[in-house]
Amino acid sequence: MDTPEQEAGDSRPRVALIAGPTASGKSALAVALAQAANGTVINADASQVYADLAILSARPTAAEMAGVPHRLFGHIDGAEACTAARWATEARAEIDQAHGEGRLPVLVGGTGLYLRTLLDGIAPVPDIDPDIRAAVRAMPVAEAHAALSREDPPAAGRLAPADSTRVARALEVVRSTGRPLSEWQRQRIGGIGDRILLSPLILLPARDWLVRRCDLRFEAMVEGGAIAEVEALLDRRLSPDLPVMRAIGVPEIAAWLAGEIDREMMLERGRIATRQYAKRQYTWFSHQPPASWPREARNIDDSIATNLIRKLQS
Repeated sequence: MDTPEQEAGDSRPRVALIAGPTASGKSALAVALAQAANGTVINADASQVYADLAILSARPTAAEMAGVPHRLFGHIDGAEACTAARWATEARAEIDQAHGEGRLPVLVGGTGLYLRTLLDGIAPVPDIDPDIRAAVRAMPVAEAHAALSREDPPAAGRLAPADSTRVARALEVVRSTGRPLSEWQRQRIGGIGDRILLSPLILLPARDWLVRRCDLRFEAMVEGGAIAEVEALLDRRLSPDLPVMRAIGVPEIAAWLAGEIDREMMLERGRIATRQYAKRQYTWFSHQPPASWPREARNIDDSIATNLIRKLQS
């Protein structure tokens, strides 16, 4: 996710980006920036795209949106699985729309794969042969990893033997196309990183502060309607493999509704899952984006937000 440096007279349109782990204060800062800079907030969180997860994804409420245009929030039905490629296509359109209206696009979210796909592009892997995909996905992960060791040894060396999703993807690509996934990934297309001026900011607040916010957030979700949200999902009898059914809070609340665990166990599992997710995001945003992207380690308050907004506008 390299970002070209701005040169004098650079006429590329500006895009602001506020990223970081869940509960770090991204949404409020994005709204404040959009208010100050005539902006449009564009979602870059993989859970907040789903209409069915208004509460469990911590999607901003109408009051929190404060009259600022928000795009790509809750626009996909939970019966669908949104891919990074689909989101990036939609985000490009929303960014162009905002620029056309004279507004600053403000990307906000914590899904690194979405942001990487938007900025760097996506590997042009051809459609996978359905028979090959079905055969690979039916294999036990140990067997698939052993096959990958023979057919794409570098990929097998990079991937954990128990990572069923990535192992299957690498194996189906090499079997269907005759080329390793790594070769396709070197030919990324569709990225916008070179045609925009990116003003990025990564929020990495103190971990103990973040953990407390994660715990409080999950309990507030449960008290604020998350149970009814999960009941509505269960009534739809969707595939358990869909992203909405695997979203944090859904399996935990579903287990409680089924009588498999008590309420306190449900709350504890939800708190743990939220913390673990925040930890993974924290690690990713600490190391994966370019070192030149500013990191903010302070806990966001009004005075800090004002200074950060000035920097993002400059």
